[in-house]
Amino acid sequence: MGRKNKVLGWALAATTAAGVWLYAEKSSPPAGDPQPVAAAPKNEPRSGEGTTLTLPSRAGLSGPRGELFGSNAPPVRAAPKGRASVEAAAPPPAPVAPPMPYRVAGQVVHDGPPRVVLARDDRVFFVREGDILEGGYRVESIKSDAVTLVYTLLDERQTLAVASALQVPVAPPIASRGVKQVAVGEGRPAQLRWEGPASVTAGNEFEVALKITSDKLVRGSPLQLSYDAKLLEPVAVRAGGFFAEGSFTYRVNPSGSITVGAFGKGDVPDDAEFVVVTFKPIRAGTTAELKLSSLVLQGAGGALVHEPLAAFRTAVTQ
Repeated sequence: MGRKNKVLGWALAATTAAGVWLYAEKSSPPAGDPQPVAAAPKNEPRSGEGTTLTLPSRAGLSGPRGELFGSNAPPVRAAPKGRASVEAAAPPPAPVAPPMPYRVAGQVVHDGPPRVVLARDDRVFFVREGDILEGGYRVESIKSDAVTLVYTLLDERQTLAVASALQVPVAPPIASRGVKQVAVGEGRPAQLRWEGPASVTAGNEFEVALKITSDKLVRGSPLQLSYDAKLLEPVAVRAGGFFAEGSFTYRVNPSGSITVGAFGKGDVPDDAEFVVVTFKPIRAGTTAELKLSSLVLQGAGGALVHEPLAAFRTAVTQ
């Protein structure tokens, strides 16, 4: 009986020791993880009184929030298949010439190389093959039915058609100048006349005005005047009253010609001044002449027909 009690006592002692060891193992915090020390609660029970031991709850480890060795760069959106390669391979657009700013306003009937009248906005230019124009253009060729301009920056050629309605009519011989030239359906042609002195003194300046009368609206006209450079010296060229509110350009050729471009708001002229030229006669005892080499009257719907005009003559005295 006594031996049995000893064995039970040893078993009870072993069980108690194991429980104490297990409790201490669970309640002790892991090394390196200090825990805050809680203040002792008031009215702590005395030793020997029943006390319930509770283990603190421990939060489990949360799942991974991202790749351990992931990059911080923003994600790259994949391009649609085939599009990126096409865009990368597409060459830049080739440069092209700007819209053609010039148009053919007429042709010049004169001795020498062929010449043509080009208009740009409200200005006119009397040009010949090889001339350089504003905007990087060069006159390559002048034909009876077309004018070819080259855009020099790209070496591109553009052809301007010469409309028959804009071609300057060739003046008939003097013997037939009494016959009026009237196009079918055009009605009465415009009339032209010179106004100037019948005689002048050598060395003294004088003026000659070209006047026009028409029953149709006239907007402008490129024209050319010819004279003998050995008898007359041009001193000044100005627009007549008909173009007082318009634009007027001219160029004097020392060989004996004056090219004029005049454009206005458009009106019906009644013996109106078109252009006025001031000359100084050089040689006495001669008769000086001023001719209208070419003229293109531009109306509201195109070129207008005009009567031929005989040369202006004045006697130069001592």
